Amino acid sequence: MDRYKKLASNTMILAAGQFSSKFLVYIMMRFYTGELGTDGYGAVGIIVDASVIIMAIVTLSVNDSVVRFGLDKKYDKSQVFSIGLLTTVIGVLMFAAVAPALTLIDLLKDYVLLIYLYVFTGSIKSCCALFARSAGYVRLFALDGMFTTVVNIIFNLIFMLGFKMGVTGYVLSVVVADAASIAFLFYMADLKRYFRIWGLDKQLRRLMFKFSLPLIPTAIMWWVTNASDGFIIAEILGKHYTGLYKAAYRIPNIIILISLIFSQAWNMSAITEKNSRTISQFYTNVFNIFQSAVYIMAAGMLLLIRPALDLMTSEDFAGVYEYSPLLVIAVVFACFSTFMGSVYVASKKTVRSMLTAFSGATANIALNLLLIPVMGIQGAALATVISYVIIFTIRAVDSRKIVLMDLKLPKIIVNMSVVTAMGVIVIFVKDVTLFYTSLSAGFAVTAILNFKAGIAAIYMLKRKK
Repeated sequence: MDRYKKLASNTMILAAGQFSSKFLVYIMMRFYTGELGTDGYGAVGIIVDASVIIMAIVTLSVNDSVVRFGLDKKYDKSQVFSIGLLTTVIGVLMFAAVAPALTLIDLLKDYVLLIYLYVFTGSIKSCCALFARSAGYVRLFALDGMFTTVVNIIFNLIFMLGFKMGVTGYVLSVVVADAASIAFLFYMADLKRYFRIWGLDKQLRRLMFKFSLPLIPTAIMWWVTNASDGFIIAEILGKHYTGLYKAAYRIPNIIILISLIFSQAWNMSAITEKNSRTISQFYTNVFNIFQSAVYIMAAGMLLLIRPALDLMTSEDFAGVYEYSPLLVIAVVFACFSTFMGSVYVASKKTVRSMLTAFSGATANIALNLLLIPVMGIQGAALATVISYVIIFTIRAVDSRKIVLMDLKLPKIIVNMSVVTAMGVIVIFVKDVTLFYTSLSAGFAVTAILNFKAGIAAIYMLKRKK
């Protein structure tokens, strides 16, 4: 199959399963905000953010190796899965010994057991799901995303609506859904036939750890850039404001969701095509189309952000849309940074991924501490924008040493100018007629600017191999 058609096919399969399932969560957002309130919604965000970074540390980020080496045909898939799963299980069991130390952190002391359960099931589920995708079960991987989300929502209703368990009910719903997913994947993909305890390849284990260990500090740096805002806001302003910030981030995260679905398919292509003589042109063509899609999504998001958040959140979150424009701009550069990161994954240069992430994380902490006391939530959003711009800029320059692709810099400048102008309108224009007229014009301009890339994508999919 032609490389572009294969990329499009995998993207559509993953999107069919994952986006439709995640869409259900957005439908439930008003239920979550209504049941939890601003404080509870902020607490959930803190629990999830803390669990995500703990998972990366205790599992040695081996799941990234499971994907990278599982996709490479020269490595035995049973060895890859066994090393990944054993490392994960040992890591989460060892975490049980140190989890009580979380009580020393004021923001986490009431949620230690919930965090441990979240980390335990989430780590194992991630390993199984990512191996299934790398082993060729792309449709099953997508179906599992839908299955997990449906189970999660069912138990949301049972625990939160039926038993009124609030934050505890929300987290336990995720835990139960992940446990169900593990059972589902083991049965449907027959994962037990890939698993062995003895006779593991020590050389492969060294290679997998060499790849994954630099990704631990990388994950920490990304966590700092993505999630530290919520912790700093909670410490300086209070959990109430963390809840508002998380709600404002929810709609822009749709762009991240779609981008990550594409990135899963793109990484598969980037790894399998890594030795192609035309790899630079392949990267250039795909990034050109990818960035056009991101601009159009961002412009559409800014056009609809106000009514969408009013519809999806309770009255306690009124006016929260004003914090979203900067976050929309931030996720645009986050998407671009992730795309650049695929160069490091395909070439196994994860140390460079770590160093570039470190630059953004350092800037993010410094800017959060500087801007949040002065600008409040908007300060956190602005710090996030600047951090992602820094990461993208460094990666854009550095990745060209590995793959010489054309980033279409004039296109980036023009489109981001339009998107930024739309963001200014969302924040400052109060007249409803002028608000929607100006935003509609901005969206139309963005669509026109990126029309050519859409035609190019259609041409690439139609042409023969």
